[in-house]
Amino acid sequence: MSAVTNALTPLTLTSRLAGTPKNKPRFATTVQLNSGEAVAVADPRATRAMVALMDMNALHGGAASHYGGPAAFAELMSATHGLMFHLSSKARVEWHEAFHFVNDAGHCENGIYALKANYGFADITVDALKKFRSIESVLTGHGEAHLFPQGVLVSNGPLGSGLPQAQGLAIADALAGKKRVTVCALSDGGAMEGEAKEALTAIPGLAKRGKVAPFVLVISDNRTKLSGRIETDSFSMEPTFQSLEKLGWRVLRLEDGHHLQACVSTLEEAIAQVSLDPTVPVAIHARTIKGKGSKKAEASATGAHGFPLKKAEELPAFLSEIYDSGNVPQEFLTWAEELTAYEAKKAAAGKTEASNLAPGAALLKKTPNEKIQAGVAAAFIRARQKGLPVVSVSADLQGSTGLADFQKAHPESAIDVGVAESNMISTAIGLSIAGYIPVVDTFAQFGVTKGALPLTMASLSLGPVIGIFSHTGFQDAADGASHQALSFFAQVASIPHVEVYSLSTSSEADALITEAVESFASDRRQGKTPPTRLFFLGRENFPRRLTEESVPYKLGKDQVVMDTTSEFSKSVTLIASGSLVPEALKACDVLREKGVGAVVIHASSVNKTDTETVTAALAKTGSRLITVEEHRLIGGMGAMLTHALALKGQTFKVKSLGVGDHFGQSAYSALDLYKRHGLDSQAIAKAASELL
Repeated sequence: MSAVTNALTPLTLTSRLAGTPKNKPRFATTVQLNSGEAVAVADPRATRAMVALMDMNALHGGAASHYGGPAAFAELMSATHGLMFHLSSKARVEWHEAFHFVNDAGHCENGIYALKANYGFADITVDALKKFRSIESVLTGHGEAHLFPQGVLVSNGPLGSGLPQAQGLAIADALAGKKRVTVCALSDGGAMEGEAKEALTAIPGLAKRGKVAPFVLVISDNRTKLSGRIETDSFSMEPTFQSLEKLGWRVLRLEDGHHLQACVSTLEEAIAQVSLDPTVPVAIHARTIKGKGSKKAEASATGAHGFPLKKAEELPAFLSEIYDSGNVPQEFLTWAEELTAYEAKKAAAGKTEASNLAPGAALLKKTPNEKIQAGVAAAFIRARQKGLPVVSVSADLQGSTGLADFQKAHPESAIDVGVAESNMISTAIGLSIAGYIPVVDTFAQFGVTKGALPLTMASLSLGPVIGIFSHTGFQDAADGASHQALSFFAQVASIPHVEVYSLSTSSEADALITEAVESFASDRRQGKTPPTRLFFLGRENFPRRLTEESVPYKLGKDQVVMDTTSEFSKSVTLIASGSLVPEALKACDVLREKGVGAVVIHASSVNKTDTETVTAALAKTGSRLITVEEHRLIGGMGAMLTHALALKGQTFKVKSLGVGDHFGQSAYSALDLYKRHGLDSQAIAKAASELL
């Protein structure tokens, strides 16, 4: 049955995907097709074992990783790839000519990397997995087509975005008259996103009209998301999955998504059905267990969303449990021994620390380090204790943004709408109009991309919100480009009645958020509409405070963090945003060694620029200015600040450091990316020297 009657020929594009693997998986098991034919597919236990080992490598580098999701998907992905490769070989075509594969469970990409290494797909070896999430590897935290086009067709990461892209691929095949089968893997958390729900409706609707080529959706339903159990924290997704038939999907229920033979048989049936009749897409609704392979992981509140082990010495027992006390391949045990030896060597090496520190380093060491999120939580808890009607509306990331502690302290003021950032902000608008002080939180990348329209509507509807958007710029190093917000200021700073702030320490967060909440309440009492205030912050640990206790934090006022101009005849103003303040302080030390002074300023107020503080600093430094931020140069803090200064008639010499016309990638730490992109202390000092 043809998808369309009149094919529309597309432009000729050569696929960059690697071809069908020639060899069977190194770690394999045998399944039977419905015809009785025996086929070797990847052993799901090997996938889980490799995920655990590569995650420990990443942990050693300082990067977070995921075990629970890929462990839940292991059998389904073994079946999917085994069938795609086998059926393509039998048809004597490359697998990507017969199938599209899209992963819309981005946190499960490491499981797919492990599976590909098992096949030697795209020349990926088991040894290559050891660099997972490092700056040296294309095996990024989430699949990135721009870095690994041989293995990734559609970049993933933001949940719910892969399914509608897969829809586009299938529509394209229908237009071209191709009967290629599109297979999309979707997590239950991803199915909560608005764009995913839109695609769940559109795909069968368009397919019925012959506008979609064969489409198979594989859903891993383990009822668990990042912050915990979906039904406990937010609401049940069961009605959504039960509605698929009503929407026009043919649904195949798979009660045990860890029975490999059942996965193969069900998927084979799905491919056969949809190939015969593309007008009815097929959804496989599989019950899975997040953290499968480890009883402790399975029982944890999040299903071991992250990596559950802390030390490599725990790996042998973990691998043995994955293999149900069977024979763990020696290669995996050797890998575990390497990781254990690394930890022992690192512990023996110890650390030495200089006793005489330069001013910048001394300031960074002056107070203990902690996450900025601690100040976020403290401010909101105190506001609620004062009786202010603060309500936290979250979209699954409250544990990362600092709002989890507030929600634990005041569960009556907490709402989790599930993995749905746009819905989160729109919900908060309604709460605001009704007289509450709503707080929304998520990663910066999701807050500004999925939240830009609702934030606009917050101003139009006179329903302002307070936003806490974490993991700015390269601070979300390990997750890679899809999670790295590099245009976050530019995407929201020009929305009317929106004030944008950058946070550098927990004490600053506490003070500025407290002022924002109290100002919000005061404006409402006076019949005024407050502005929406968005606070951006990093994810790593920072000094608790970088200014003197006697210097108050104030909304709209930047902070002078250090001034060494009195010591030198030549000097420069260094203005940094948020997470790059420590690098600016280190640069101050480098310049000091060269006989150059500096005023280091944290640009806390981004789009309501504090030109007064900056002008005073320029007067001390011969009007020499360096701006540095982990943001695109276009539309960033530096662009807004220098424009505001120029409009006020200020003359100055400036060098702006930021991100060019490109994306980031995975790395073990943000510092790796700062160095790669010329934003670290050495790059700042070099720019200052060039300006002098």
